[in-house]
Amino acid sequence: MQQRADTAGSARVLVVDDDPTVAEVVAGYLDRAGYTVDRADDGPTALTRAAEHWPDLVVLDLMLPGMDGLEVCRRMRGHGPVPVIMLTARGDEDDRILGLEVGADDYVTKPFSPRELVLRVESVLRRSRPATGAGTLAAAGLTVDPAARRATRDGAELALTLREFDLLAFFLKHPGRAYGREDLMREVWGWDFGDLSTVTVHIRRLRGKVEDDPARPRLIQTVWGVGYRFEPGEE
Repeated sequence: MQQRADTAGSARVLVVDDDPTVAEVVAGYLDRAGYTVDRADDGPTALTRAAEHWPDLVVLDLMLPGMDGLEVCRRMRGHGPVPVIMLTARGDEDDRILGLEVGADDYVTKPFSPRELVLRVESVLRRSRPATGAGTLAAAGLTVDPAARRATRDGAELALTLREFDLLAFFLKHPGRAYGREDLMREVWGWDFGDLSTVTVHIRRLRGKVEDDPARPRLIQTVWGVGYRFEPGEE
């Protein structure tokens, strides 16, 4: 597993965008914020840059020539966990959901504020670091070790994205209580506003990894009119 930087100031961010103006502006703002920035203008170059210097986070344009951002994200995730913020020039919900479905941790729709993007980068990196002094959580055959950023189901390691891990850890900390999507966005994502479909997609992905039958979830239950509740059942 690739190792991530311990401090925001030393974190390496890979910016992948075929628009040189966008890439230059984003890289400039990240550089001034103290990040080490690598750039790529297409998918193959992005994969090469990542292999040379594994990034702590990737800012990835969805619409790339040849190999699109979705495929780049899939291939990177095949080599190791890495937080991804997806950029899309279109506000279409299907595009946003596609990015989330392949494991993007966040997305920003163009045109966007570079300052907002830097704040998103800071937020994702901050939540990706191992929690110090946090004890292991366990319920219903699931075990989450926040300090090691490791989760297992019946002893088998789960391949979770950053947000999926945080979501599972939150549920294990608060069993039996119903939370709305707004609550989960605030508590897990750390945002006071945002597209609530982000939460919906991550719940669906997490169910696919922890439920025996994701179509009939037993652990992460839907509470109609409220949101979701984690029900570990009897140990």
